[in-house]
Amino acid sequence: MDHPKRQISHVIHLLTEGSPADQKDALDAYFLPDAAFIHPLCRVPSFSHFNLPFVGEINSRWVIWMIYRWYKILSPRIVLDVECDEFNQKSSILFVEIRQIFSLFFVPFYKSDVRLTTKLKLVHSEHDGKYYIKSQEDLYQTNELVKFFWPGGASIIWLWQLFATGLCILGALLLAPVTWIEQRHANQINGVKKSI
Repeated sequence: MDHPKRQISHVIHLLTEGSPADQKDALDAYFLPDAAFIHPLCRVPSFSHFNLPFVGEINSRWVIWMIYRWYKILSPRIVLDVECDEFNQKSSILFVEIRQIFSLFFVPFYKSDVRLTTKLKLVHSEHDGKYYIKSQEDLYQTNELVKFFWPGGASIIWLWQLFATGLCILGALLLAPVTWIEQRHANQINGVKKSI
């Protein structure tokens, strides 16, 4: 990519909504051959030059292509919107916020509206001046992840999160003396008089 912030939306649409050939072309053009891929449900470590029987020599980019192909088989019609992106040129990390509607072909009336943040680690090539994707990490909140395979599960996770929040409040109030002791100790070490 010449301009990651401007081009990433197009790249993501090719990978998720494109044909298998579009997916392969996008991976070949924008991902390093030994790129890594991390998702809550699968992972591809960085590797190259692995000989797979009946297939031949493969690398991690080929495995990522297989994951994107499977993704399209599971959900032939994906509607995706890149809502925002932010590129930190100093660290070469591009964050992308995505909203997608994913519908499994074998569950005809269920569509999951899922939000995620994708973290892309880029490398800048001295050879051609372009940025290439070294790794992709898809970050989902638990309540978003369960939407893929558990209709109604997001509501149960939401209720669980509220319950856990209540437990945090109860624990903090019941064990408040512990924090008072910690604060008094911190005041003595730092020579500051703070209270909670």
